[in-house]
Amino acid sequence: MSFPKNFLWGGAVAANQCEGAWLEDGKAPNVTDVMVGIGSKDPGLKWNQDKQKYEMCLDPNKVYLSHEAIDFYHRYEEDLELMAGMGFNCFRTSIAWGRIFPNGDEEEPNEKGLAFYDRLIDKMLELHMEPVITLSHYETPLHLITEYGGWRDHRLIDFWKRYVTTVFERYKGKVKYWLTFNEVNNMMRNPLVAGGVLTLNPENPEDPIGSTTFEDKWQAYYHLCVANAWTVKLCHEVDPQAKVGCMLTCSSVATYPYNCDPDNVWGAFDTVRMSNFYFGDAFCFGEIPGYVKRVWNEHHFEPVMDHQELQLMKENTVEFFSFSYYRSSTYDKESDVHGDTGGLTGKENPYLEGCSPKPWSWPIDPQGIRYVLNVLYDRYHLPLFIVENGIGLDENLDENGHIDDAFRMKYVEDHLKYVHEAILDGVEVMGYLYWGPIDVVSAGTGEMKKRYGFVYVDRFNDGHGTLERHIKNSYYRYKEIIESNGDILL
Repeated sequence: MSFPKNFLWGGAVAANQCEGAWLEDGKAPNVTDVMVGIGSKDPGLKWNQDKQKYEMCLDPNKVYLSHEAIDFYHRYEEDLELMAGMGFNCFRTSIAWGRIFPNGDEEEPNEKGLAFYDRLIDKMLELHMEPVITLSHYETPLHLITEYGGWRDHRLIDFWKRYVTTVFERYKGKVKYWLTFNEVNNMMRNPLVAGGVLTLNPENPEDPIGSTTFEDKWQAYYHLCVANAWTVKLCHEVDPQAKVGCMLTCSSVATYPYNCDPDNVWGAFDTVRMSNFYFGDAFCFGEIPGYVKRVWNEHHFEPVMDHQELQLMKENTVEFFSFSYYRSSTYDKESDVHGDTGGLTGKENPYLEGCSPKPWSWPIDPQGIRYVLNVLYDRYHLPLFIVENGIGLDENLDENGHIDDAFRMKYVEDHLKYVHEAILDGVEVMGYLYWGPIDVVSAGTGEMKKRYGFVYVDRFNDGHGTLERHIKNSYYRYKEIIESNGDILL
């Protein structure tokens, strides 16, 4: 009745939210380096009419916290030791593509970038933490977007193959779990960041996100599906012992019909398919699903596809399914459905007891994670890996230098209890990685005020702060949960 003995306990971060050192040791800008939160509708790009392309144009009135972030690049040893202090046997982070190939299209990699990840991964292994490495976590090199339009261009597949082959060969035998594209199923709502795609020569150059065309988004979708298959194939050729999984945001799998109106039941189902399964089906089954082809047909669009690449997709599917879950949502045909980094936002669910504290006020639905686990396992029959689940709170040190974050621990405990219920249901769950175990720059809003960590970092939205680390009360509770392999919750 316990959690599995080999259960992976730990936490997750991303390079663009924690490393900083955004132009250090040969790194060039990536797409999130020019944004203050991926929810921004005004990224730091300016259309050059003469050159007919976008160029980086940072706003001097904005604070780009990610440029320094929490300085994990220089403090990773201290931070990993704090993670090991909780008993982590697993830690997830990403490799910044632009540290290895700064512009993305170079022939040879940047040795200084590789050397940093040598040190980082070796430190994880020294502390007996299994590295879980995301290959692309909202970090497409900016040059690939401004010069090629990103993943709309087939040439990115070859650039990607060169990148992943390089890191597979470098870290062979050290990394057992690789994730391809983080939350790539967000690309229809946020094509620039989640999909790494941009329409060049747009009709409305002041809106680089909104100007991305239907055709470019769906052509990029196909290229990403092919790149995912190449990743599986190349990994198995280089390191047969390693495994490749997808990583999708699956909060929206828990999209409930607001009532039993058949239109709402179908609307919720179709929303889930077009928010999650359109990538999940391609990655896990190796086929473009029929409901996607219907969308193409209704828009009189036919992407450029290659029969050999379609066969490659069929033969190289992922070996496990990793995902993020933060909250559930509802579908009501009379209400608009919006989305952000936490998932979809529909009509308020009257059956949920509460929301996270203001200013974000995300609905809290621990039972939703059991629902998501069962739906995904029933559909894909693959091992499932929870690689993001957490709660962002506005908190500061008290007069004694402490933070009593009981709300966070209730969130974690409640969700883990329903993870255990899913395991009893027969779902194969590989592990649970909390997002993020140390305060990092928020992906959605680009701020430090939204704190997720068990470890507090002294940095604030205006950029000031000592960067000192302080352990919160939740640190010790999560340590107890891990030490008991979850039994303390049962």
